[in-house]
Amino acid sequence: MQVYRKMDIGTAKPDAATRARFGYRMVNVAEPDEDYGPARFQREGRAELDEIAAAHENVVIVGGSGLYFRALVDPLQFPPTDAAVRALLLETPHEDLVAELTAADTEVASVVDLANPRRVVRAVEIQRITGKTPRARAATAEAKAVREYHAVHDFTAVGVDPGGVLADRVARRFDQMMEDGLLDEVAALAPRLGILARQAVGYKELLPVVDGVRSVDDGRELAIRATMALAKRQRTFFRRDPRIRWLAWQDDARNRTDSAVQRLEEAGAWTS
Repeated sequence: MQVYRKMDIGTAKPDAATRARFGYRMVNVAEPDEDYGPARFQREGRAELDEIAAAHENVVIVGGSGLYFRALVDPLQFPPTDAAVRALLLETPHEDLVAELTAADTEVASVVDLANPRRVVRAVEIQRITGKTPRARAATAEAKAVREYHAVHDFTAVGVDPGGVLADRVARRFDQMMEDGLLDEVAALAPRLGILARQAVGYKELLPVVDGVRSVDDGRELAIRATMALAKRQRTFFRRDPRIRWLAWQDDARNRTDSAVQRLEEAGAWTS
């Protein structure tokens, strides 16, 4: 979500001085009303990586979105979409879409969660546009490489597991965002938020507060819960990746930096 301009406080975006100091890329590259999905992120992000590599410089990819991370480093392919087809499918009963998928492939349930309306709509959309069933797409060499975590470039991956301190840190972090003016930021952006930006954790829960249909306290509570749920999903997603070396979080202010460097060196991630 840091790709969106003006979504600063709620995405914990580094300030301009920090971004300039460390050469941040892929921040503030889209307006909030744009639907900046993983296919565009892959295309533009890989262009940035190629530019950095051409200068023989190292790069650190950091963030919490597993799909967007894998879009950069793995051979993920994003099938085409069609707004007209999608609109028609959204008006079609779920059971009819499931029937269409199973008519084309009786074993489609092995690759598509047929109880998930969003996944079913997307599967039918791709099938209508490309003529390929979900299982046919899953059988390609690229799809197999993705399932087996074969990257398009070599990299070292390190994950930090915060353990039992996460809940307290999430609550304190959100309260600090509120003190920094998050509610005002959401109110200012509300008319400009597109479909994807409106789903950002924190913004989604505070939009009803801005509209006067939810209290600030309820918005806070829901945002904290949503953040914890997101963290849980992220942890589950990344834990499946065998390439990631996990480090335990240490919150000792006296030796935090030294111990972090030591653990990165042990993980083989420290290069300079």
